[in-house]
Amino acid sequence: MSLPSLGSRPLGSLPARALDTGAQVVLPNSTRGGVQPGVVHLGLGAFHRAHQALVYERLIAGGDPRWGVVGVAMRSTQLADALAAQDGLYSVQIADADSVRWQIPGALLRTCVAARERQQVVDAMEAPQTRWITLTVTEKGYTPDLAALIVDGLAQRMKSGLPGVTVASCDNLSDNGRKLQALCLSDAAAREPALAAWIEARCAFPNSMVDRIVPASTDAQHAAAAAALGVEDRGALSTEAFWEWVIERRMADPSDAELLARAGVTVVEDVKPFEDAKLRMLNGSHTALAMIGAVQGWATVADGIAQPGVRRFVHAFMSRVAIPSLSRPGLPAYRDALLERFANPHLRHRVHQIASDSSLKIPLRWGPPLLDGLAAGRELEPLALACAAWMRYLRGEDEAGRPYAMSDPQADALQALARRHAGDVEGTVRALLSIASIWPSGCADDVRWAPRVVHWLRRIESAGLAAALDEVTAAP
Repeated sequence: MSLPSLGSRPLGSLPARALDTGAQVVLPNSTRGGVQPGVVHLGLGAFHRAHQALVYERLIAGGDPRWGVVGVAMRSTQLADALAAQDGLYSVQIADADSVRWQIPGALLRTCVAARERQQVVDAMEAPQTRWITLTVTEKGYTPDLAALIVDGLAQRMKSGLPGVTVASCDNLSDNGRKLQALCLSDAAAREPALAAWIEARCAFPNSMVDRIVPASTDAQHAAAAAALGVEDRGALSTEAFWEWVIERRMADPSDAELLARAGVTVVEDVKPFEDAKLRMLNGSHTALAMIGAVQGWATVADGIAQPGVRRFVHAFMSRVAIPSLSRPGLPAYRDALLERFANPHLRHRVHQIASDSSLKIPLRWGPPLLDGLAAGRELEPLALACAAWMRYLRGEDEAGRPYAMSDPQADALQALARRHAGDVEGTVRALLSIASIWPSGCADDVRWAPRVVHWLRRIESAGLAAALDEVTAAP
């Protein structure tokens, strides 16, 4: 028997407790009819819906109706249409080792698709009640086309005599707000200098850092939501209890800083220490785990962290590669908390999802600690092993000979390069480290770095990754 969809069933008829786990079900506790669409969010993926949308839900529940969301999928019509059919409702399973609860946020009021309904997106940005534009479009989404879309909306606001807005990038990019501002000002200046001046004077582009592990939605999660809630939910998500949003105190309406702080957001003068720690510790070790996991044939991060050798490696990566170059307070405690988060058995965070777009992620996650370590004369063995694991990953099959597909804009070129140098470890390392879009200039010739990558790739090829992990964690 088919289940009713989440949007077609009155929220009040959902069970007070989840049927399969006994977890609490948290429903929207506001009248959605009174909520105003004050946020236009670009990038309607899993992360936003399990992170910022829940912050906006807190603000709405606290009595401020101005934080409803117009959610914009950049290209995917399937997700936007599925959520629209559910009146913007979806479930989020929030779980850690000790508890499981479900939340159905009501902040998402409307969805549209930029590639299909561009004018609707521009109109939403121009709407008088819009106060914020936020983005989670991934690293590869910061293009002139993105800037043109945003500037179209801002130009309409200027023409209509409306106030400026806060435009907040929430992607894993260093200095993300300034980079987005530069893109938008470049586009605006090419149209009309007065428009660029208005954007610079009236709009704010704060740097920010967001943190929460949110796996991509899967059929298994849809089934879990059906069992727990008694409804069909095509937008069901799972996440961890931990979340963090650190944002620069740079907003079009300065009073928003206090509102966000009350909702649990950390508002600071300088995001960089938090941003660097997240990129180098969480994201950097995540990418290393994904490479190792793909080659060893695990399904999820938790599968890997359950292995003592892998856990020791991640501890070593964060302690020896990342922490020495960082200034965020409480780094050892942050490291230990990350290890526990990675081990969360409820998060089915697939290694191949994390491994996607590695050619775009490595420069941001591994490049800075590599340069810092070389400049300071520190050993970087865990990073050299991770680099070698990435090179082995490019082969496209795990250690048991099972093939897998790569999802990366440079996949064809990288795999062709790896095939061309098959059997030649030194040639492989030199060729791949010479790719300027991925690795810092000169590192292919750096005698402190390239020979160590050669050592670890040779070790992986001859003895396997498990032996290499044991060796690198045994080093002082």
